[in-house]
Amino acid sequence: MGDVLAGIHATWEFDADSVLIRYGRGIRTPRLLQSLRERRVPHAALSSVTLTPGKRGTVVLRAVPRPGADPLLEAAAGQLKDACDPYRLVLPAARETLAEYYADELRACLGADAGEPADRFLVAAPRAPMQFKAYDGRAGFDGERISFRWFWTGASSEKWKAGDQTFPVTDLCGVEWRSPEGLEGYLRLLPKGSETVVPASDVLAAPAAGAGPRTGTATGVQPVTPRPARADQDPAAVIFGLGYGPVHESLPFAAAVLESVRRKQSAAPAAPPLTAAARRDPADIAERIHHLGELHRAGLVTDEEFSAKKTQLLAEL
Repeated sequence: MGDVLAGIHATWEFDADSVLIRYGRGIRTPRLLQSLRERRVPHAALSSVTLTPGKRGTVVLRAVPRPGADPLLEAAAGQLKDACDPYRLVLPAARETLAEYYADELRACLGADAGEPADRFLVAAPRAPMQFKAYDGRAGFDGERISFRWFWTGASSEKWKAGDQTFPVTDLCGVEWRSPEGLEGYLRLLPKGSETVVPASDVLAAPAAGAGPRTGTATGVQPVTPRPARADQDPAAVIFGLGYGPVHESLPFAAAVLESVRRKQSAAPAAPPLTAAARRDPADIAERIHHLGELHRAGLVTDEEFSAKKTQLLAEL
């Protein structure tokens, strides 16, 4: 088609095999869309196109993605507000006829398998490296491994006992993201061995009425192995709070991790490279031993735990 349709918070550019969506940078544009900047959505990733009345004299053109086609929506698991939906184009009602024309044109480009779930991600995930500040630690992702570095002021004693964490993508089966805009938001990694295979139709189905939000997991798996019930006690999770882990930072992070997990699982296994263990900063080790001592004096760490953890930290020098 090659045409451009400009909306209130985004512009759609129609190409022969895809739609390039560029998001606005204005203060009224949701920060998630600003952080995404632009996304190319292949026609093969779409299941349908809708045009509905919007609020205050607008219409909404929406491209509906196929289940499993977009890592961002898979990680969001139905928790995004309408305003943050990257597939909505809001237009003045006066442009409804033009919007209907483009909707029809786009519907004509959909393939025969548009009604089927996608067997792989068809929309690119946000790119690593990336990081964000959670309430109890800083999360980082370099494309190969995820790191959690705990904060003194937020991390639980369970996390301090476990120490800073590093998770190779190859050791994971998925990721859970619970929106920071709700209660007890968190990002939790799912190690391999904490899943069981279930039919794809069950994984991709919408949650039943009254059920909690779905979580994004790779290759049709759901967690079953017992883990700490609370994310603030799980060393494989970081928790959110007011101003910590906002949607526009933590959700792209979760999507990038989920896409990398899926890609690594579909690739042929390879022997891990041998790398020398990195030495820790002596000042950092001393700081952590000092804080460990505070936990010990407060009775939150036993004598045996204190001795074992101190020995482990000293061994990293």
